[in-house]
Amino acid sequence: MKQRLFRVLAAVAATSLVTVGLVTTPAPPSSAAQSAAAGSYVALGDSYSSGTGTRSYIADGTECLRSTYAYASLTAAAKGYSLNFRACSGAVVSDVTSSQLSALTSTTTYVTISVGGNDAGFADVLTECALPAWASDCAGAVAGARSFISSALPGRLSTLYASIRTRAPNAKVVVVGYPKIFMGEDCNVATFFSPEDEAALNDAVVLINSVTRSAASARGFTFVDPVSRFTGHAVCDSTEWINGFSSPVQESYHPNRLGHSNGYLPLVSGVLTGASVAATPAVLAEARDGAAAQAKLQQKYAAADRSIEPKLFQPPTKARLERLAKERGVDFDTWWAQTR
Repeated sequence: MKQRLFRVLAAVAATSLVTVGLVTTPAPPSSAAQSAAAGSYVALGDSYSSGTGTRSYIADGTECLRSTYAYASLTAAAKGYSLNFRACSGAVVSDVTSSQLSALTSTTTYVTISVGGNDAGFADVLTECALPAWASDCAGAVAGARSFISSALPGRLSTLYASIRTRAPNAKVVVVGYPKIFMGEDCNVATFFSPEDEAALNDAVVLINSVTRSAASARGFTFVDPVSRFTGHAVCDSTEWINGFSSPVQESYHPNRLGHSNGYLPLVSGVLTGASVAATPAVLAEARDGAAAQAKLQQKYAAADRSIEPKLFQPPTKARLERLAKERGVDFDTWWAQTR
């Protein structure tokens, strides 16, 4: 009888040890938990952050043109960050404030943002400067943009950056500038940018980067200037990192996939994370694999995002040029024949 009792007690003890072992052995962390542990990353801003120009966009029900090839997606994929990809094509400062800042919290670890170019009307300036000299007031359009950048933009950026810091007090914030689009030539048959136009446009980029750097530094944010990195890879260079006039037109004058992977990615990721990451096949695959989940996440913001107006370059059309020629007393037929 005693032997039977001992055997029962031993079996119960063994079972208890197994049960305790099962309870106290931690389960492997889920991918969501791993991402949360790695860091929470919110990408804010305009088309230069969303990835417009890369020709592949997540299906989130908006016209924000968010791409898995954008530097934000690639950085998050490489580092295992949990990404909320709020950057949207066409966004101005007020759009970031009204529809993107809600993604920030006290637990946000990383933030990147590029914004200001749409506020300054860069798409409209490019549209004006793409006209032939007899039809264009490129100098006036650039002067108007420069005036806005110098006078109105600093205050807008200062207020925006203060809001970012309030909502994400513990985050590393990196403000990203714009590259020069041109390097002295225009190889697109439908546009008429002169070397002088291109120089003026590039100078405006230098100005907006300078103003943005000052506003970022005043708030304690880090500014990344991509101008040097993109030198030699502008529109019409032998290896373009920025699209020229393209079809569909929304792709025009934006960094392409190489612009994000070779241009922005090493610069921004190095500052944001402390070590530059590369767009390896594994990183690209990881970013693409996250497209459906990111699209689902962004769909909850879709109503607000659809209120953002696309800012599109408008190429010269024959009908518009004919109208302008009539207004300016230009023999359009002769000019048209000479340009064909």
